[in-house]
Amino acid sequence: MKGLYLVTPDWDDTEALIKATEIALSAGVGLLQYRHKTATGELRLEQAGALLKLCRQHNVPFIVNDHIDLCIELDADGIHVGGTDASVAVVRTLIGKDKILGASCYGDFALAEQAQIAGASYVAFGGFYPSRVKKYEVSTPASIVSKAKSELTLPVCVIGGMTPENAKPLVQEGADMVAAISSVYSAEDIATAVRDFAALFK
Repeated sequence: MKGLYLVTPDWDDTEALIKATEIALSAGVGLLQYRHKTATGELRLEQAGALLKLCRQHNVPFIVNDHIDLCIELDADGIHVGGTDASVAVVRTLIGKDKILGASCYGDFALAEQAQIAGASYVAFGGFYPSRVKKYEVSTPASIVSKAKSELTLPVCVIGGMTPENAKPLVQEGADMVAAISSVYSAEDIATAVRDFAALFK
């Protein structure tokens, strides 16, 4: 697991979402996470199903945010859970040993240690910078990345207000993946934005 970890915005327009995502996938995305906090169950199923099909065409792993039932129903490649969702150990039991399981650890290294023991596939730290999408405390130190790389065996993802410029020092600290929403989906040129993120890992 390496590169740009693209997370979808809360767009109800499925056609626009698919069009933008296809441009991004063609430009070089490492993983795609479907996240839509306000969608109805029907819209969520429609959009996730369409995105899964797109990811299969581009050979990119498809991750569902939070919704275990949706992950299982679609046979998605994995799921990402936050600190307020079901525990990593419970989710691992429900989805089986082969699927990707990501865990939000915020700025808490102890959470990352627990997630690794419980069966997570990767850990995500952040926010590092203010986000246009998510509201959270911006207090995660860059040093947590190098600490995780030296003390854990899992890939590390960084999240929160990421741009190719401000993500660079975190990649230099050892981050395996950079998660982004607005920096890609709100970009004037989506493909260029994706390539700029991907270039950090070359």
